[in-house]
Amino acid sequence: MSEQANTAVIQNTYAAFNSGDIQGVLANLDSNANWVNYGPAAVPYFGDFTGRIADFFTAIGQTDLGGNVAIDRYIASGDTVVSQGRYTATVRSTGVKFDEPIVHVFTLRDGKIASWNGYGDTAAVIAAHTGKAMSV
Repeated sequence: MSEQANTAVIQNTYAAFNSGDIQGVLANLDSNANWVNYGPAAVPYFGDFTGRIADFFTAIGQTDLGGNVAIDRYIASGDTVVSQGRYTATVRSTGVKFDEPIVHVFTLRDGKIASWNGYGDTAAVIAAHTGKAMSV
């Protein structure tokens, strides 16, 4: 697929996530997709979710309210699409809202997402999940 077509798959995936259509997100994934969100295990949706990607989205839904991804930039090269933006949410258990910068690296195969690696401000997310202020 072209870089434009690959970018469109990613844009559609974010649109599905932001509207709460997790089945729409999952429909864009290869059945053997790798899925890793880097960060400490203290946050339920950090870690390697390969083979259990639905659990990643369940963890987000159980811990965060109003989760929204806003992407400012897409960079596509061959089968790779990198997105840069922000993820905002409020943690259910603490009531703390966070706004973290994110970078996501996608690899696509035959129009489906074959791998996803998520990077963000894990300190801000941990602080929101624990209710402890971040020290700078």
